[in-house]
Amino acid sequence: MPNIKPVSDLKNYNEVLRDVAVGEPVFLTQNGRGMYAIVDIDDFERTQATLRLLSELVKGESSAKEEGYVGISEVEKLLGVDDGKN
Repeated sequence: MPNIKPVSDLKNYNEVLRDVAVGEPVFLTQNGRGMYAIVDIDDFERTQATLRLLSELVKGESSAKEEGYVGISEVEKLLGVDDGKN
């Protein structure tokens, strides 16, 4: 169940921060509407890494569509895992 608190609870920010854990952000509301999320630094870094990975995957897909896809035998050669069967 999400941990939702009014932003005014930040007056006692130590109590709010105590509720933040990996995978368990605290959501802050203002006038009954979601405004902020406080997340554990590990979650934040994982999210940033995921966004970077997705960005690179989009670039790769765009490149493949423009320049063509590479076959498995060429990938194996590029990676140095060619077993000589292809």
